[in-house]
Amino acid sequence: MQRFETPLFLKLVLGLFWWMIHLFLSIHQLVSHLLQVIESYIISIGLLESYRHFQLDKLRCLAVVVDSKEARNTQKIKKLLRWLSDTGLNYVILYDMEGKHCYPLRGAKEISGWRFKRVYKLLHKDRMVIELLSFNDNEGIAKAASFLCTKYLEEQLASSNKMDPSITETEMFDALNAVGCGGPEPNLLLVFGPVRCHLGFPAWRLRYTEIVHMGSLKSMKYGAILKALCEFSKKHQNYGT
Repeated sequence: MQRFETPLFLKLVLGLFWWMIHLFLSIHQLVSHLLQVIESYIISIGLLESYRHFQLDKLRCLAVVVDSKEARNTQKIKKLLRWLSDTGLNYVILYDMEGKHCYPLRGAKEISGWRFKRVYKLLHKDRMVIELLSFNDNEGIAKAASFLCTKYLEEQLASSNKMDPSITETEMFDALNAVGCGGPEPNLLLVFGPVRCHLGFPAWRLRYTEIVHMGSLKSMKYGAILKALCEFSKKHQNYGT
């Protein structure tokens, strides 16, 4: 039985074709990155009028998700928070799965102008509140369910009429607030890291949230953040009936 061997010429052609595709993709990626850097710089120095003045009325709460490995970079986290504060935002949620951002911030009463408002809250210049979250905060849904179950059993014991258990969306959010796991739903979520997902951010607070992937935290650009905020301010969201 004879083995079929690919001719040498065909191997060379396929190898050259693969190399050309790889080269094209590499050049395209490099050009795209350079254009993003240039655009970010132009926006950050205020040359584009549309990015200098935009309304943040729609953005009542912003969430920032940071990959846990990158969250160890405390200086970058602080720099990011200062940039967000400069834009005029009032409420920011800072999240990473392992809560690594919490350790350098929780332990100090004041860090470069930041001071604590509550255990998990920070206040900057008496204006921007920061809520710190980690993956452990997902336990809140279990606590809320336990709260509702206990409440239902107590109502059943106090009433002679048996009621079918039914939970409305409002009751669930009231229960989350009752167990201390409630909070505002972010209008926009910025993801810093290698993956394009929310990395376990509490799902019950993402019903109508717009999610934007920002790339690596170490290469974050002020202009890119302004662009994300400005583009969100121009969007119209339909919430249904």
